[in-house]
Amino acid sequence: MSGGDVERRARACGHPVRSRRPDGRSSRRSRTAVLTVAPSPTPSTVDRAALSRGASDDAIYRSVAAALVARKCSGTIVDVGCGAGRLLTYLQGRFDRYIGVDLIAYAGFPVSERRIVADVEQQSIPLASRCADVAVAVEVIEHLENPRAFVRGLTRLVAPGGWVVITTPNQRSALSLLTLAFRGRFAAFQDVNYPAHITALLDVDLRRIASECGLVDARIEFTACGRIPKAHQCYPEFLSRRFPAALSDNVLLVARTPIPVLA
Repeated sequence: MSGGDVERRARACGHPVRSRRPDGRSSRRSRTAVLTVAPSPTPSTVDRAALSRGASDDAIYRSVAAALVARKCSGTIVDVGCGAGRLLTYLQGRFDRYIGVDLIAYAGFPVSERRIVADVEQQSIPLASRCADVAVAVEVIEHLENPRAFVRGLTRLVAPGGWVVITTPNQRSALSLLTLAFRGRFAAFQDVNYPAHITALLDVDLRRIASECGLVDARIEFTACGRIPKAHQCYPEFLSRRFPAALSDNVLLVARTPIPVLA
């Protein structure tokens, strides 16, 4: 796929790309997000990645960081679907090594950290097995056709006793259930979200997938941040924490890789 093809597809999705000056060179002023794309991804994969714009809500990153702090995680973390690497800001130096993996090399990614450009829908994550203490996928799994294969790939990366953290839209939130009742689809899976969001998972699905992929001690947590239906604001935090499943827009699966028992 040529660079021009990628730019045209990204523009069709409303994704910002660098513009061209009359002399054919990139305009420094307009340089924004798309720098490099993994070799030969399918158009649909490019479209879904471009629509994400390389970032998620602050509440999600805070919740992921809190889950890792609560479990005293450290060492090496692999952030799959890293976007511009915003999660790193919330980790506050807790990890010795951060590796980002994404289909698109978004601008703003920390130059001091390692980044791998790869299409995880079409290939295995190009890292050695058991290379990490933690693997994180923030708002990625809903973009993918095969969530089980994806979670198996994350699990492969993590050393025994390490952690896998996955976030996705919360289909059981009040907003999502009301949208389902009145529009026939979940809040994060409406026409405006397509083709970016294609796989809607309930927390029970996340637990089942974790078990099928060999993970243990799986827990479901919530971001305690949710939008009020028909309003441009969120519920008060104390209320979201009182009713997290109903008043959180996003859900976290936090699970551990098993530690082998010596005979």
